[in-house]
Amino acid sequence: MSDNGGVDVLIVEDDDAIASSLATGLTSAGMSVRRVSNGADAVAAKVPDIYLLDVGLPDFDGFEVCRRIRQSHQTPIIMLTARNEEIDRVFGLEIGADDYVTKPFGLRELIARIRAVTRRHGSFETTTTEIVDIGGLHIDADARRILLNGELIDLTAKEFDLLAYLASQPGIVHRRNDIMEAVWDTNWYGPTKTLDAHVAAIRKKLGNAKWIEAIRSVGFRLEAPQ
Repeated sequence: MSDNGGVDVLIVEDDDAIASSLATGLTSAGMSVRRVSNGADAVAAKVPDIYLLDVGLPDFDGFEVCRRIRQSHQTPIIMLTARNEEIDRVFGLEIGADDYVTKPFGLRELIARIRAVTRRHGSFETTTTEIVDIGGLHIDADARRILLNGELIDLTAKEFDLLAYLASQPGIVHRRNDIMEAVWDTNWYGPTKTLDAHVAAIRKKLGNAKWIEAIRSVGFRLEAPQ
């Protein structure tokens, strides 16, 4: 948070008019706003509470910026774009974005999304158990590291978040909507087919589908294979 208690927002936008309008509106809502106009400056900037990241940038696109940010930290990212294709929304989610807002958008909606993402991110961080051991699976939430029988498992940011969430209460069935609320923004994507894709990817990397059991029409449960 900024010194005045407001959310510290970094706007990554090369269009001066859009950036100025956003800065004025968010400042009026009590947020602290900084702005950069290209991907390199976004990656190098002091880490904010949340990034508002335009996809179309002059040096490299917002997807690449998102990927580079996720290599070092998990600060929330809302992508801003004129692209409205499902494949772009899914790709943004896959590489670690927390929300995806299509231009043009209303300021009130954006402010609500910023608050929802930062609130959910803080709640997820404080409720996720730091270290969990289940069978041969070792999950270190603080170091964001997964070991299976002593071997490091390479997961994407969202795969890690999903597995850590399921591991926070092993043996308990987690409802689909609860998972989406905790790990993704359901207001952005809604359908949960991406959840199934992530579960399938995690099962493959763990080498045994029985690690994550699907409960038909309800959700998923994590437990050590018998």
